[in-house]
Amino acid sequence: MKNAHDINKIRNFSIIAHVDHGKSTLADRILELTRTVSDRNKRDQMLDTLELERERGITIKATAVRIEYLAKDGETYLFNLIDTPGHVDFNYEVSRALRACEGVLLVIDASQGVEAQTIQNAYLATDNDLEILPVINKIDLPNADPDSAVEELEEIIGIPGDYAVKVSAKTGENVEEILESIVKHLPAPSGKLENPLSCLIFDAIYDSYQGVVTFIRVFEGTVKKGDKIKMVNTGKEFEVDKVGYFEPGLAVSDKLYPGDVGWLTASIKSITDAQTGDTITHSERPTELVIPDFKEAKPVVFSGLYPTDSEDYVKLREALEKLGLNDAAFSFEPETSEALGFGFRCGFLGLLHADVVQSRLEREFDLSLIATAPAVVYKIITTSDETLLIQNPSELPDPTFIEKMYEPYVKLNIYLPEQYVGSAMGLVQERRGQMKDMVYHGKRVELHYEVPFGEILYDFHDKLKSATRGYASMDYEFMDYRIGNLVKVDILVNDEKVDALSIISDREKAYSLGRKIVDKMSEVIPRQMFAVPIQAAIGGKILARATVRAYRKDVTAKCYGGDITRKRKLLEKQKKGKARMKQLGSVEVPQEAFLAVLASDE
Repeated sequence: MKNAHDINKIRNFSIIAHVDHGKSTLADRILELTRTVSDRNKRDQMLDTLELERERGITIKATAVRIEYLAKDGETYLFNLIDTPGHVDFNYEVSRALRACEGVLLVIDASQGVEAQTIQNAYLATDNDLEILPVINKIDLPNADPDSAVEELEEIIGIPGDYAVKVSAKTGENVEEILESIVKHLPAPSGKLENPLSCLIFDAIYDSYQGVVTFIRVFEGTVKKGDKIKMVNTGKEFEVDKVGYFEPGLAVSDKLYPGDVGWLTASIKSITDAQTGDTITHSERPTELVIPDFKEAKPVVFSGLYPTDSEDYVKLREALEKLGLNDAAFSFEPETSEALGFGFRCGFLGLLHADVVQSRLEREFDLSLIATAPAVVYKIITTSDETLLIQNPSELPDPTFIEKMYEPYVKLNIYLPEQYVGSAMGLVQERRGQMKDMVYHGKRVELHYEVPFGEILYDFHDKLKSATRGYASMDYEFMDYRIGNLVKVDILVNDEKVDALSIISDREKAYSLGRKIVDKMSEVIPRQMFAVPIQAAIGGKILARATVRAYRKDVTAKCYGGDITRKRKLLEKQKKGKARMKQLGSVEVPQEAFLAVLASDE
C-alpha cells in the first residue's frame, strides 16, 4: 500500500457533532482499533494537541491524522481523518476542515438526540456536497434511546437513517462497523496524477525553525521536495523543503498524491505569504483549477487586549500575527486607551473564542494580558448623514451628533425538552427577544427567536443551561441591524472616566446595569487612604454611585479625657490631609474590575 498509490482506496472524512457528543473519544477508538498509535504513546483525546483543549475537555482546533485500515474484503484502505470542534464559536474551523473531505461522520448522542450544532454542522456538510454517515453514540448509557435519535435525524434534518451505525465510543462497542461503513458508503476522492498541481491550504502553523508549515489537501497532480511552487492569490513563489502527512505528528514522506491530506514547508518566512484558503500550484505549469476561497469569517464580538507591561506591546503584535495564521477567524487592529495604554482591538466569533485566544496568547507566547469587556458592533447614523460602525463604546460620538443608533440582531434557535419551554421563553423575553416560531418534534421543541445580539452575549448560554437543567442547546446566526433606544454608560472612578469600562446599553436597562457594575467594582477596587467614589453616568447624569471606604487611622487615640475641642482639631487636620491626598492620589483599577463588568449579573 505504501508504494502503490490507488486513489480508490483513499477515504477523506471529518467527524462532526454537537459539543460533548463524543467526537474525540470516537477518534481515540478508531486510532486504537487501527493501531495507528502505539500503546506507549496512547492517551485520552489523542487528537486534542493543545494543552488548553485537554484541560477544558473541548476541541478547539481541527486535527488531521492518517490511518491504514485492513478491511474485511482483504484490501488496505488509507483514511485521512479530521477531528473537528463542536462549539458554535469554532464553526469556522469545521467549515475549513470539511473542504479537505469527501464525507463526514455525523455523531449524535443516543440520550440527547439531535441538538443545535448537530443541525448546523449537518447543513455545513450538505452545503459542501459531502456524503453524511450518521453515527449514534453512547448506546451504553442507561437512558440511551438510539431509535428515537434516528427518528429525530430523519424528521429534523431529513437524513435517512438506513446506514446509521449505533456505537459506544467509550467501550468501543461496534466501532469496527463504522470503519466498514466508511469503506462502503463514503466516496473516494477524484483527481489525476498527470494534471497540474492544485492543492488547498486548509490550515497552517508557524514553526521557529521551518517557517510556515501549511496543511494541505491535494486535489490534482503531485508535490515533492524540490518542486517550485506558487501561491495563486498572493503570486509568491517558493521551493518545497519537505512534504509529509500526519500520524498524528508531522511525518515526512517522499511525495503527496491526489486525494492526500498532508503538509509542506518551503522556507515561507512571512505569515502573509501563506494564507488559509489559498491554492498552491507549480510555478512552471500552473493549474486552471483554482479552488474557491473560504467565506471570510466575520467577527461578531470585539474586545481590547492590552499587555500588563507596556513594553510587551511588540511581543503581543508578533504573537497575534502567529496565532492569526493558525486561527484565521479572529482579526486585530491597534488601539490606545487612556487607562490601559497601547493595545489591540480584537474581533472574535463569540465569547468562548475570545477566552480561548486570550488563554493561548498567555500560554503559548508567555504574555500577561488585560482584556476589556467584549462588545458587539453598533451602527450609528450621524446628523451629517455619515454611517459609523462602532466596536469600542469609548469611540461613540457625542449624543448631539447622533441621528439614529442601530444594534445587531441574531436569529436564535433553542432545542429543548417540552417541560422546560416556559422557563426558556421567560429568559429570552427578559432579553428583549421576539418569538417567531415554535416547532414540536415528538417530546422535543424547537424555539425560534429574534434577539438583540448584545443581550445574549455574556451569560445567556449559562443561564439557559441552568434554567433547563442542562438539556437545552442553542445556536445563533447574524440577521441584520435594527434601530434601538441605546445609551452609553460611563464608569467614573475617583471622578475620572475609565474609557475601557464604558458600555452601550438599552436605555431601560441602563440604571440597573450601572447599579450592578458600581456595586461589584466597589468590592474589587482596593481600599485607599482616602474614600474612592465609583459612579455610573449617562453624559452628565449620574445613575448610581458606590464608595470604597477609606482606611482610617484613629488619630484621637492618644487623647483621653479632657476637652472635646482637642479631638475635633485632630480630626479636622486628618480630614484636610485626606482631601489633599485625594487630589494627588491615583487609583489602580485591577484586572478583576474589568471582569466585574462581565459578571455584573451575579
